[in-house]
Amino acid sequence: MRTSRLRTVHPALWAGCAALAAGAVLCVIGWYGVSGERYAERQLPFLASCTVPGAALIVAGAVLLTHGRNALAAARVEELYGLLVAAEPADAERSEQAAVAPLAVSGELLMVPGGTLWHRADCPLVAGKPAAVPVDSRVLASGELGPCPICEPPAAERSPAPER
Repeated sequence: MRTSRLRTVHPALWAGCAALAAGAVLCVIGWYGVSGERYAERQLPFLASCTVPGAALIVAGAVLLTHGRNALAAARVEELYGLLVAAEPADAERSEQAAVAPLAVSGELLMVPGGTLWHRADCPLVAGKPAAVPVDSRVLASGELGPCPICEPPAAERSPAPER
């Protein structure tokens, strides 16, 4: 599903490549002409007619290539955005269900040594990490750890039973 805008970008890329090639050819011709002349007075016409315009064409080609690639990238982003917007209504129900359903529901609280948050045991941030250890009630009471914003343990669970 290519749009017509993608097709209009290609001429800028082709023009940039052509300008770069023509500039390189002019610079080589100018260098060859300058290298065959001994006196500076005879080298100036080659510089004026070949080397300087060749360098200008190289700069123009680089600008055209950059513009063409940026326009191509912008067109692709717009196309992807159009696809995303078209697919949004089907995914809206899933995102609403995901927003309602909690990520973690475990009652066991864990922390990672050296971390600043405590989590539920099934929180995606600590699930499966061997370094995760149960929360010490003294650390929790001291306020060194805050609740995880992902699994969001409710206030009732924020005070684990004291360890014996």
